[in-house]
Amino acid sequence: MDQGAGAGAGPQRARGRLGAPSSGTRAPGTPWARFSAWLECVCVVTFDLELGQALELVYPSDFQLTDKEKSSICYLSFPDSHSGCLGDTQFSFRIRQCGGQRRPGHAGEKRSDSGAPTSLQREPAHYFGYVYFRQVKDSSVKRGYFQKALLGLVAPEFFDKLAPCLEAVCNEIDQWPVPAPGQTLSLPVMGVVLQVHIPSRADAPEPGPPEQSSHETLLPAPVVLPSVHELDLFRCFRSVLAHVQLLWELMLLGEPLLVLAPSPAVSSEMVLALTSCLRPLKFCCDYRPYFTIHDSEFKEFTTRTQAPPNVVLGVTNPFFIKTLQHWPHILRVGEPKMSGDLPKQVKLKKPSRLKTLDTKPGLYTAYTAHLHRDKTLLRRLLKGLQKKRPSDVQTAVLRRHLLELTQSFIIPLVRPARGGGAGSGCDPDSLPSCPQEHYMASLMPLQKGIVPWKTPPQIRPFRQDDFLRSLERTGPQLTCVLKGDWLGLYRRFFKSPHFDGWYRQRHREMTQKLEALHLEAICEANIEIWMKDKSEVEVVDLILKLRERLVRAQGHQLPVKEATLKRARLYIDTAIGSLPKDLQAVLCPP
Repeated sequence: MDQGAGAGAGPQRARGRLGAPSSGTRAPGTPWARFSAWLECVCVVTFDLELGQALELVYPSDFQLTDKEKSSICYLSFPDSHSGCLGDTQFSFRIRQCGGQRRPGHAGEKRSDSGAPTSLQREPAHYFGYVYFRQVKDSSVKRGYFQKALLGLVAPEFFDKLAPCLEAVCNEIDQWPVPAPGQTLSLPVMGVVLQVHIPSRADAPEPGPPEQSSHETLLPAPVVLPSVHELDLFRCFRSVLAHVQLLWELMLLGEPLLVLAPSPAVSSEMVLALTSCLRPLKFCCDYRPYFTIHDSEFKEFTTRTQAPPNVVLGVTNPFFIKTLQHWPHILRVGEPKMSGDLPKQVKLKKPSRLKTLDTKPGLYTAYTAHLHRDKTLLRRLLKGLQKKRPSDVQTAVLRRHLLELTQSFIIPLVRPARGGGAGSGCDPDSLPSCPQEHYMASLMPLQKGIVPWKTPPQIRPFRQDDFLRSLERTGPQLTCVLKGDWLGLYRRFFKSPHFDGWYRQRHREMTQKLEALHLEAICEANIEIWMKDKSEVEVVDLILKLRERLVRAQGHQLPVKEATLKRARLYIDTAIGSLPKDLQAVLCPP
């Protein structure tokens, strides 16, 4: 079993998230430090007739998992008994860490995160698991099956060579360079070369295949791996193409959604496809690509004493339909079916038509979409299917539509700032990340109000009514042809976890920008003139503040140029040199 930061985030992550979350990353120079930059560990789970699912092996062996985490991994590494998966199956899951963040990340890890797209940055509170499950007939076992789950890439070799193969692969991974945003790496393993591109905030929203570097001609032919976050979106959505925009709205608003699928593979792919619809916005709600009744959070998610949580839940057991009948949105997908040359579309149905275990495929919801359906998109996709257009081209069409829809929704929040706000420079991650232009930049104090020796002015509060009044002249109608109740959609968005997450991230970036500008203002001033009439307490206070800003800037938490950092260090030395010897000894310990 492979876990994206708990029991192995393996090479399948190529062109995707940087081994999220970072909780288990080890300090540089310690054993398995490079290994843990890519994945936390690999688990082997087997089925024991006496004990049931059992964790047979964890590698590296010193990786610590709680009993609750081990139990979740064991159950989630096996398809539900209703799935009937014979042969090899690959799927993914996501679980909550029981002990919180285990170890603080080192500077290299923070640097990687700061350069990664917001939607793909590490999560400190969850583990991602990627499963390779094998079930084959075995007459020597009473139940007739031999079952194990393991990391997809090495699983076929492992089933033949067992533990020595796993140890060899992990040692190879431990020789890989640390992933750095924007780089294309060639990673040798098991006699092949995995070519992976680590996404950067500077990348275009839809980057092309990674280019091969010149030294690759000396290595075996590279295998370019797709990311688990770059799914075949058209294949995932082929039965719900008529409802893609409605599903996009449900994701944007953070609505609870149950996805009932025939297998863990279909379940996990559908959930990941849904949560990727909002890019470049980060999906801020909980989501579980595959979830079972044995999960430790089963009671939390199925209680009727409170409103359903903001979570997208992927399941395969029809029992959940009965248990979660009170949920407002349920998507049941079956095995792919065709209607002539076209995929059969699931129907939109009222929740009152939900029955128990015999519920037919469909989207059961009382939600009315705010935006009118884009019939042109549907016709284009279906026409492409009739003409046998490659699935990756169909996916590109669908991905581009969703990207433009999200950006059109965000553009009113990114109108040019009035009055010359303090922001400068534009983060190319996405429109919402552009501190020079987004709506919140109008809340920034003027740069002339930032003076060296005073506390920087505060960011003004975000006022929803002021923003909504601006929609008539700066609304999404400027970039999107879709008609509908955009105003109502924004009002509901403001109540969602995604607005809260977006606002917190932007406010944090603006605060860091203010601190950086204040540090620059200090470093451009004459510190010797300032110190002439200042007390020792005031000088010491300045030294401590400069040091704190310096530490944050060196940790890539403040956008500060290297020249400013050098000047700050010089100012610290100058200020310390002006103090009595006893104070200098305290501030400059040996």
